Amino acid sequence: MTFSPASIRSLTAGGATAAAGAETGRPKLTHSLLHQFNARNARSIAVALVLVFISYHGLVRLVYGTDSCAWLLARGEYHAGAAWQPYGCMVHTYTVRDSRRCMRYLEFLGQRNHLAFVGDSRVRQLYAAFVTQFGETVPPAEGARRHEDLVYEDAQLGLRVQFLWRPLVDERLLGDVIEWREAPAARLPRVLVLGSATHAIKTFNGSETALRAYTRNVTRLGAVLDQLAGAGVRVLWTVQEPVFYDRLAERRRAITNEQIDLYNAAARRVLASTRVRLWESNRLIGSGRLSESRDGLHAGPRAQGHVVQLLMNLYCNDRMNYNDGTCCSGGEPVTRLQVVTFAGFASCVVAAAALRGLRWLRQRRRRPGEPEEPEPAAGGAYALVTALARLGIIMAYFFLCDRTTFFMKENRYFTPLNFWLPLGYLVVLGLFFNEEGRHTNLLHRDQTEEWKGWMQLTILVYHMTAASKVLPIYMHIRVLVSSYLFLTGYGHFMLFWKTGQTNLVRFFKVVFRMNMLTVTLCFCMNRPYQFYYFVPLVTFWYVMLFIMLVVPPRVTAKSSENNHVQYLYLVIKFIVFFSVVIILFMSEVFFEKIFVMRPWKALYVTEDDDIHQWWFRWQLDRFSVAFGMLFAFLYVLARRHLPLDDNSPGNLLSGNLALTAVFLSLAGLGGYSTFTFMCSSKPDCNRVHPYIVFIPILSYVVLRNIVGCLRTRYSSLFAWFGRISLELFIGQYHIWLAANTYGVLVLVPLYPVLNVLITSFIFICVSLEVHRITDELTPVLVPNDWRLCLRNFVIFVLVLVPIGVHDGMF
Repeated sequence: MTFSPASIRSLTAGGATAAAGAETGRPKLTHSLLHQFNARNARSIAVALVLVFISYHGLVRLVYGTDSCAWLLARGEYHAGAAWQPYGCMVHTYTVRDSRRCMRYLEFLGQRNHLAFVGDSRVRQLYAAFVTQFGETVPPAEGARRHEDLVYEDAQLGLRVQFLWRPLVDERLLGDVIEWREAPAARLPRVLVLGSATHAIKTFNGSETALRAYTRNVTRLGAVLDQLAGAGVRVLWTVQEPVFYDRLAERRRAITNEQIDLYNAAARRVLASTRVRLWESNRLIGSGRLSESRDGLHAGPRAQGHVVQLLMNLYCNDRMNYNDGTCCSGGEPVTRLQVVTFAGFASCVVAAAALRGLRWLRQRRRRPGEPEEPEPAAGGAYALVTALARLGIIMAYFFLCDRTTFFMKENRYFTPLNFWLPLGYLVVLGLFFNEEGRHTNLLHRDQTEEWKGWMQLTILVYHMTAASKVLPIYMHIRVLVSSYLFLTGYGHFMLFWKTGQTNLVRFFKVVFRMNMLTVTLCFCMNRPYQFYYFVPLVTFWYVMLFIMLVVPPRVTAKSSENNHVQYLYLVIKFIVFFSVVIILFMSEVFFEKIFVMRPWKALYVTEDDDIHQWWFRWQLDRFSVAFGMLFAFLYVLARRHLPLDDNSPGNLLSGNLALTAVFLSLAGLGGYSTFTFMCSSKPDCNRVHPYIVFIPILSYVVLRNIVGCLRTRYSSLFAWFGRISLELFIGQYHIWLAANTYGVLVLVPLYPVLNVLITSFIFICVSLEVHRITDELTPVLVPNDWRLCLRNFVIFVLVLVPIGVHDGMF
């Protein structure tokens, strides 16, 4: 089945496309489907999907429990060829610094950092890898030292890690565990890791008698371990991973994978009825890296590294609260502001339901012949309440996805295929949905919306696939962000130049549209304004642009038509604008003093009261808006004083001039790409980026517009996404990605491609609905009467005052 560009427009307008299908000779079934599939139906499907997955995950939690530690220890798989992904939750990669910080913090809280490893040489290898996690090394076990008990202590961290050489499940091991059971709580280990099987198989040559003895001893041991678990000890039994039989030494030939499976089955059967945790993922990790084992018995360093990371996540995540570590970590506490906000939304939902019910009852009681009740006014109280009710339901979905552990989350991983394949699909789709535009001028609206659309889709793929690790890709994405700011400067300058509109109402409308979703999320998701860095960035530069344009003298197309002195005034404004930017950049200390002033400090600092993120984002694109305005100014001058005519669908330039422009543009794009590959590090690239980013941007503008047939045509698919690009950029933080963009939301576990398709569909529908709600709220909350507009602004500030006082803004 194929879709016409009209079907894309139907998503926003809800219009029928059957007539368009009939003209192209499509089958009647296709016509019917296109006629039925519109924004309303897409929204209904998205709501149904959300309800289905809420029911599914609720059932999963009811049957299998809510303990993500159990997922961490039980299941998982390798992603991207090397990274281990537990089932349903995210793991933080602990560095030596992170590990030591965790132990120091737990010791500060009064927790005993005592871990014990008990078992054979495999458990000793795990003990050594765990100690290495703290920057220490354990000498290799050789000779008689192979059978010694070991201990590692660090007084600064309050850390004690011990290893007991107990290769067999026998009376000696049982005695040690009984001794722990009878010891005072202060002597008990916080975590006890046990494992044994291969030594018994080797010693007794895989005999059935030894297996029966092993089963009896594990049964006795399990009863005591169960009591230890009841006393607060986290007891982990490592399920044995297979061996690489061809690399086993001759003395270990009795250790076969069949024997290991028998011993594992016995341990599972006996310990299943106890509170001992079976560490199944240890076996899965070893199986996936079996070829890296040097002696065929012990895991390779990468597999051991994964196992140690799981143990660190198990021990530390709930206290450290890393964004990318959701395994064994509870949900974020709800603040008072969140409770009040959702209570307000709940009241709107109740009020909207009551109003709809009253309208339905009045319609039912309407007598024959009486006129139908008119539709509610677009800017009335009914529209306000119903829009806020829908927004509240959407915010509840945001909260459920990213502020609770109800839905699963997984880490992001980069592979070149995962990044380039979806981009290839998007390019093909974008080219397929192309049509003739209504405009011929340079950077007309259809073209700029198309530009925003494909840039936003590229950024979404970039975030989903964690491609920021690749420096050339990272720098090209930086160009896309700068391009958006460039278009901000260009678009607002051109509008002011043509119309001279700089009134207060328009200013508030623009700021409201930019910030409605972001401010709402700040209240509902307990995140600072700076967390959604792009909106503060665009808003700041729009305010700067607005001030520049409204400060007298105001230069417009009409005022400068017969008065060329106006050009000089505008040049002076540009000089002042660039000077202010340069002065702020020259001194980071001066910059911080300005932006940490109260009360606007809260707009520019992170939740850690740090302003460096704002400084980094600001200075990285400090000239992009100014470049956009300057380009717009030069463009209007060229149209007025040079033979540049874009009122017709022909080429902008002809002959050698066009070839020269194309050659220079291709050289500009190629030169910037070459720069990204030659640059050695992100800081070095970022240092140069603000000064040269205009080169690829202008090169793209020239290539996109110099040929008439390219300038007048556009991709309706990309343009549609461009109209909701802001909602897509902000919404991705919580309902497409997860854990503050560090992970991926998982509605369909174990099927990553299907999961991406479903979450993307819901995400796009939600973004479209938020865009519609913003359109509905704008005339209500930002009315055209400047006095009412100013009144609403004052009310909003008064609402912020108690919040600011509570958060220390004043």
